[in-house]
Amino acid sequence: MATLEIDALEVRIGAAGLKVLEDVTLRVEPGEVLGIVGESGSGKSMLALAIMELLPGVARYAGGTLRWDGEDMIAAGPDAWRKRRGRDLAMIFQEPMTALNPVHRVGRQVEEVLVRRRGMSRDAARREAQALFQRVEIPRAAAMLDAYPHEMSGGMRQRVMIAMALATHARLLIADEPTTALDVTVQSQILGLLRDLRRDTGMSMLFITHDLGVIAEMADRVAVLYAGRVAETAPVREIFDSARHPYTRALLSAIPKTSGPRERLASIPGSVPALDAFPTGCRFAPRCAMRRDACDARAPRLRDATAGHAVACIEPFGYVSDEDGP
Repeated sequence: MATLEIDALEVRIGAAGLKVLEDVTLRVEPGEVLGIVGESGSGKSMLALAIMELLPGVARYAGGTLRWDGEDMIAAGPDAWRKRRGRDLAMIFQEPMTALNPVHRVGRQVEEVLVRRRGMSRDAARREAQALFQRVEIPRAAAMLDAYPHEMSGGMRQRVMIAMALATHARLLIADEPTTALDVTVQSQILGLLRDLRRDTGMSMLFITHDLGVIAEMADRVAVLYAGRVAETAPVREIFDSARHPYTRALLSAIPKTSGPRERLASIPGSVPALDAFPTGCRFAPRCAMRRDACDARAPRLRDATAGHAVACIEPFGYVSDEDGP
């Protein structure tokens, strides 16, 4: 059984009920790293918040299912989520400075997780927090327990967030662009730490990023999001070797080349549409070099092109769907 199964998930926002996520179908297997990639505005962070039931007040679930160990969490309601969060589910946020409480020492914040979720005494939680700081390679771990978030570097704050996630013994860790604000050296250290933790604990990960290089390094499978819908899912090697959706191909072509003659950087014309301006048909159609009239008629569903490789396109590279044809 998959650790997490999402089927036709829909999330709407605001009084107008604008669809920020639509028909999202994904699954995360035990011990697997699923990479979520897409431009800013594709719905990556909103998907993470939906999985954690941390949607902003203006957003709501509007359809589909989100199952954890077979239990439909949306139908089960807030109490079921509260039991899972901090035990089975943990999240590393994109900017730890806004996720950590600025008026409490970082050690105290990790200890709170241990006291509330694992029933430890304060003394035991203090010792465990120090051990967790050592595990995530925070120097002078005992002294840093008494630091405030503003006294730490971005990389150290991110390590605190990872320690907090480890404190829960979570089975699924959602990492929402955890290296975005870090320099390349610290980014490499954080990625190495996450790989080691996955190897040592066997936890599953949902790794969200806009960086395809990080995806190649971290993920087993990849889901490409565009304008709130899944464009393509496949094993990571297939995404890089034989991407089928025009959007995925465009993302790959935009990766700067580090060898050979200098060339003009490729880019995707236009931008991700606003929530109130989604096209009726394929949402990528206005920017797609392969657009045809049928693309404007309706949004194609995500369908298997080959085993383990699904794509939402009327005529993806190397595969034609009769059902979604004109």
